[in-house]
Amino acid sequence: MGKKTGFLDYARETSYEVPPTERIKNFDEFHIPLSTKEQQKQGARCMDCGIPFCQYGQKIKGMFSGCPLNNLIPEWNDLVFKGKYEQAHKRLKKTNNFPEFTSRVCPALCEKACTCSLDGDAVSVKENEHAIIEYAYEHLLEEPKPPIKRVGKKIAVIGSGPAGLAAADTLNQRGYNCDVYEREDRLGGLLMYGIPNMKIEKNIIDRRIYKMTAEGVKFFTNKDITTKKQAKELLSKYDAVILAVGAKEPRDINVPGREGNNILFAVDYLTQVTKSLLNSEFKDGQYPNAKGKNVLVIGGGDTGNDCVGTAIRHGAKSVLQLEMMSEPPLVRADSNPWPEWPLVKKTDYGQEENIAVFGEDPRVYNSTVKEFILDSKGNVKQAVIVKLQTVVKDGRRSFEQVPGSEKTVPCDLVLIAAGFIGAQKPVINAFGVELDARNTVKCDENDHHTNISKLYSAGDVRRGQSLVVWAIREGRDVAKQVDFDLMGYTGL
Repeated sequence: MGKKTGFLDYARETSYEVPPTERIKNFDEFHIPLSTKEQQKQGARCMDCGIPFCQYGQKIKGMFSGCPLNNLIPEWNDLVFKGKYEQAHKRLKKTNNFPEFTSRVCPALCEKACTCSLDGDAVSVKENEHAIIEYAYEHLLEEPKPPIKRVGKKIAVIGSGPAGLAAADTLNQRGYNCDVYEREDRLGGLLMYGIPNMKIEKNIIDRRIYKMTAEGVKFFTNKDITTKKQAKELLSKYDAVILAVGAKEPRDINVPGREGNNILFAVDYLTQVTKSLLNSEFKDGQYPNAKGKNVLVIGGGDTGNDCVGTAIRHGAKSVLQLEMMSEPPLVRADSNPWPEWPLVKKTDYGQEENIAVFGEDPRVYNSTVKEFILDSKGNVKQAVIVKLQTVVKDGRRSFEQVPGSEKTVPCDLVLIAAGFIGAQKPVINAFGVELDARNTVKCDENDHHTNISKLYSAGDVRRGQSLVVWAIREGRDVAKQVDFDLMGYTGL
């Protein structure tokens, strides 16, 4: 704790955001970092708590509080304050393979558990992390460093999302020869195509892939493992195979008119938009264009918000976002004390942009679609939305439609962002992997073995839909287990 009164002397500051009406003109990242001097003040706000809840990563009432990676947050906060960025980088990389990812897309569980947030504003941990890793790249601290010695064993990783990348990176540095197979034409998994460019520019992912490639990891794109023959060959060729394919099976809605045209899953919409952006800056027209359309987004989570922001950037006529849950409170309830994850209302960038452009929050709470109305050509033109009420039967909560609350709204493009229901079947069936009741790979909580010899799982395919930070943790953990199984001990 370099400055004992830092949390009293300095207010929380975060990066400057390009105003909504300006940033919607493009798909660029819109956060402008603080100056080095201002960032050091933010490092000074850390109190180096005796029990650093920010980094402890424990479950409270079924939800995690603090960093799942157990990042050494007080240490590198203090080093940021002292301007010792090289040392801060070393401490950060002890626990996090990809700080450039988490410092952009993580919801900052660390900050919600920060002691400063108990009575004031949390330390800007995420901003400090971003400053450290970008300093490291700028000052060549992230130059490729291939392992000095190879252990003579080969690992295949199926999937190049954050879990697969973390597993490959960790095992490669240990000396294993790692091959990563990706079914898409670009690497990065949902980081590449499931998260819009304005949240994480894709050259950030490419930058990391370049480093890993230079360090010896081999990548193969357009390699979809869907047959038993392919799976058998991989298990025969490699000493271990890690399944890190995500949980990308989207949750559908079963209502009349669902078969209509221009009713899309959000992940497909975002994928096509990003592909067109990267391939041609939208010149090829190979994406669902929201320009001039009434857009209906079903789902109130991060993906739904990404759809709102994307549609606005393409010039949507209107955007409406349906959320089944009730509107959260603005402040914590007494039943939701610190350091639990705060169950409070959050207005994200997409909603901010909708407010700036259309003068209102796009979200409608306690609502869902009852029916889609199609025109004579089968195109969606309207949706009947209905209010929901929460009921409790036999101790279980569920939603029921409120009779007489129906309302018809115009919509030319519908984006279903209702979450995911587990692993997609082709690769699962190819390997013959056993699934659990959640449609994810059946494993014990702290065990990455599957029912197939030599086959491991990590990331969302094992734990269900989750965060990038959890995917990195999963990748690191499965690497340790593979290392222990193959070497008889682990050096990770």
